Amino acid sequence: MAYLTPTEFVTKMIDAGESKVFMSTKDTLIRSYMAGAILALAAAFAIAINVNTGQPLAGAVLFPVGFCLLYLLGFDLLTGVFTLVPLALIDKRPGVTLGGVFRNWGLVFVGNFGGAFTVAIFMAIIYTFGFSEAPNVIGQKIGVIGEGRTLGYKDHGAAGMLTLFVRGVLCNWMVSTGVVAAFMSTQVSGKVIAMWMPIMLFFYMGFEHSIVNMFLFPSGLLLGGQFTITDYLIWNEIPTVLGNLVGGLTFVGLTLYSTHIKTGAKRNAASVPAE
Repeated sequence: MAYLTPTEFVTKMIDAGESKVFMSTKDTLIRSYMAGAILALAAAFAIAINVNTGQPLAGAVLFPVGFCLLYLLGFDLLTGVFTLVPLALIDKRPGVTLGGVFRNWGLVFVGNFGGAFTVAIFMAIIYTFGFSEAPNVIGQKIGVIGEGRTLGYKDHGAAGMLTLFVRGVLCNWMVSTGVVAAFMSTQVSGKVIAMWMPIMLFFYMGFEHSIVNMFLFPSGLLLGGQFTITDYLIWNEIPTVLGNLVGGLTFVGLTLYSTHIKTGAKRNAASVPAE
């Protein structure tokens, strides 16, 4: 399994971020839509495993199959572009602007939500036989998750909001580590092994992932969860998005860039004899 050094794969991270800034609206929406849909299916898969086996670890171990698949197919998650795209701006790549970064983030958010919501509708149909009966046991579980991870935070007030935000930070610290891990190898097996580990960790620890939640909470509302759209937005999605942004950019993107690109460049410059 060919391994790239940190300086090599961080350069690839910047190149990837630059390419996403200039990607067409159509391609950005298609790729983000498919990413949201695949990750939502993986979340439904993991919940089904948890319910059917009673072993949450089993679901966490197998959930990364969706993440690995979507990245091998070249699709984009908001959590990933939070980390990669700003690096192209920080590196002063020609033509990359703050407006271009925000444009990419906005399009990916819309695409991810569209894909996740589509799967939420499909799975709600399955769980209720076309809304003709009460949700099955998996559907009931999703409704409970939605309540606990909105009203549960709301009941704790500011402390709940802080907890939610920190879970979002920790989530994208791990998820973006998985994104970066895909750049460490040039072979599929190496990419999958490297991506699998941090994604398994985030899912089992119950951290908050904005795109997974784009599936869980609309599903919960469709399946009779006792919370509102406002609860979902204020007491989960918005703080989770902000936490994901801070976690991915601060603890993954900026740390890797600052130590492997800028420091490396300074060392190389220092090693050149003065004329």
